[in-house]
Amino acid sequence: MRHLLFCLFFITCGLQAQTLNKTDSNRVKPSDTLVIDSGFKDSLKVFKPTIYDYTYQTQFSEKKIFDTAFTQDKTFIFSQYNNKDNFGKIQFANIGSGFQPLVFEVNTEQNLSLLPTNKSAFLRGINDIKYYDVKTPTTTFIYHNAVRNGAVLYSTYTQNIGKNFNFAVEYTGLRSQGNYLKSLAANNTTQFSAHYLSENRKYEAFGHFIHQNINNEEYGGIADENLFLNGDSDFNNRENLEVNLTNSNSRFAYRRFYFSHEFRPFASEKFPFKIRHTIFNQSNKYYYNQSQPESFYFTDASDLINYSADSKKYSKNLSNTVSILFDKENFKLDAGIRHQLIKLGIGSPLPVSQNIPQELSENRIGAVGNLKINLLGKIALNSNFEFSTGTEFGSFLRSQNLIRFEPIPEYFVNAKVNFQTGSPSFNLLLNPSVYRKFNYYLEDPKNESITEIGGDVNLKWFKSNVFANFFRVDNYTYLDDLAQPQQSAASLNISQIGGEATFSSGKFHLNPKVLFQSAIGNKDLLPMPNFVGRANLYWQSKAFKDAAEIQAGVKVYYFSKFASREFFPVLNEFILPSANSYSIGGQPIADVYFNLKVKRMFFFIEAQHLNTTFMKNKSFTAPYYPIYDFRLNLGIVWYLFS
Repeated sequence: MRHLLFCLFFITCGLQAQTLNKTDSNRVKPSDTLVIDSGFKDSLKVFKPTIYDYTYQTQFSEKKIFDTAFTQDKTFIFSQYNNKDNFGKIQFANIGSGFQPLVFEVNTEQNLSLLPTNKSAFLRGINDIKYYDVKTPTTTFIYHNAVRNGAVLYSTYTQNIGKNFNFAVEYTGLRSQGNYLKSLAANNTTQFSAHYLSENRKYEAFGHFIHQNINNEEYGGIADENLFLNGDSDFNNRENLEVNLTNSNSRFAYRRFYFSHEFRPFASEKFPFKIRHTIFNQSNKYYYNQSQPESFYFTDASDLINYSADSKKYSKNLSNTVSILFDKENFKLDAGIRHQLIKLGIGSPLPVSQNIPQELSENRIGAVGNLKINLLGKIALNSNFEFSTGTEFGSFLRSQNLIRFEPIPEYFVNAKVNFQTGSPSFNLLLNPSVYRKFNYYLEDPKNESITEIGGDVNLKWFKSNVFANFFRVDNYTYLDDLAQPQQSAASLNISQIGGEATFSSGKFHLNPKVLFQSAIGNKDLLPMPNFVGRANLYWQSKAFKDAAEIQAGVKVYYFSKFASREFFPVLNEFILPSANSYSIGGQPIADVYFNLKVKRMFFFIEAQHLNTTFMKNKSFTAPYYPIYDFRLNLGIVWYLFS
C-alpha cells in the first residue's frame, strides 16, 4: 500500500505539469460548460467542463459544486472515519466504534425508530443522501487507515445518462482490528441513488436504496483502569490488559427504500402548483450476540432467565405521503397527509413472566407542511411542520423554524425556534435479554418534549461566528445506573454559548473554537463537561511552482473534567455512572499534521494524540474505555472527473 501511494503521488505530480486542471474552481470563472469549438470547422461542438458542471444536492437543498478547495475545515473532516467534523464528541479507541457525545443535541433519526445512540455516527438519513448532476462520469475515493489492521474506503461513481437522468453507486467498507482485545469494528454501506428531471421540467423524481451494517466486538472496557494509568511497560501492548467481556458483539442493520416524485399539471407560471408523492420503507435491526452469558453481568444462575444468549430488536416504518405544493421562486408552500405503519418488536418471545410484548404496531395518520420565503435576497424563512398520532406510540409533533437575515452586507444572523414532542427513543421502550435485570418494558411513557431556542451571528471580522442555544427537555428519558429507563418529573434545562474565529498573519493562521454549556436543574441526569474547545494553528502555502498546496500545523482538543456517563454495550447506550465510576476529561489531545493537495488529490497525515509519546495516556472516552494512544493517521481524498 505504501509503494502504491508513493507511485500515485508522483504520477499525479507529473500530470499536473502536463495538463490543465479543468475542474478546479480557483482556475475557472463561475460559469457552466465552456464551448471551446462552436462547430465552425465541423458540425461537432467541443466542450471543456468546469467545476460548475459537477454538482450535488439533497432532495430539499440547493445544488452545490464539488468542494475541491483546500480550506482549514478539511483537516477536521477527512481525518475522521465518518468524514464529519466531530467537534462535541470524543471517539472510542478504535475507529468504527462510535463516539461519546459531550454536547447535547437532538438526533431526529431517533424519532419513532430504533436507533442506539452509539450506532448513529455512521448512519445516513433521508436528508443525507446526495443526488448528483455531472457532465462526465465522476468517481470519488476517500481512504483512511485503520487501527492495527484494516482500512476504510469510501467510493462513489456517478454518471448522467442524457441531460435529465443521473445515477450513483456508493460503497463504504470499514474494518479495524483495534488495540484492545475483542474490539474489532466492521462496518459497510451500499447505496444506490437516482434523480430524473423531465425535458419540460414538469416531472421530477428522486429515489435511493441504502443498506448499512455497523458491527462491533464489545470488550466492555478494561477490567482494571489502574494498570492503564500506572504506565507499566508490560501493558504498552494494550492486548495485555484484561477486558470485561470476551465473547460479545453488537450488530446494527439499517435499510431503506425511498422514492419521491412530483408533477406540475399546469404549464403556466400563473398556476405554479405541483403534486408530490413520497413513499419509503425503512427497517432498523439491533442484535446483541454472545456465545454464552458473560460472567461480568451475573453472579449465579438465578440472575438469568430461560432465554437465548442472543437478543434482537427491530423497528419498521412504511410511510406514504401525498402533498400539494405551491412553488414560486421566492415563496414555496406545501402541505400534505401522511400514513405510517410502524412496528417495534423483539426477535424471540420472552417468558410470559417477564410481561414484555413481542411486538407493538400501529397505523398512524398525520399531516406535514413546509414553508420557504425569500424577501429581496436579505431575509429567508424556512419552517417545517409534522404531526401524527397513533394508538400505541401516542402523538408526535415537530415544528422547526429558521429565519436568516443580513442586517449589514456580509453579516448574517440565523435564529431558530424548534419544538418536538413524541415517544422516547424506541431503544428505551423495551429490551429482551438473557440477564434478568436488563429486561424492561416502559409501558405508557409520557411524551418527551424538547424546546430549542437559539441562533448564531456570522461576522466578517476574522471570519467569526458566535452562537447560543437553550434547550428545555420535559419528561427527559434516560437510563439509570442499573440500565433501566426512567423519566424525569422535572424539566432538564441546558444552555450553550460559544464561538469560532480565524486569525491570520501572512501564511500563518489560528482557528479556535469554544463551547460553554451547563445544565440548570437535574444536571445529574445528563453529566456533561462545562467546556469543550479546540485550537488549530497552521501554516498554508502553495508549493512546487504552484503545482501543490501544503497545510501543516498542530491541533489541540480539550474538554473539562466531568463525572461521565458509562457506556453500556448491551444496549449501545450511555447510562448514569455507578458508585464505582470516576470522572474523565481535563487532558489535552494534541495532533500534529501535514496535509498536501496535488491537483484534485488530497493527503491528510496526522500524528494523533502525539502528547502520549512523552507523557502517560490518562484520557478516557468513557469510564473504563481509554481513548486511543498515539497513532499515525492517514487520509486520502481523490476526485476523478473523467
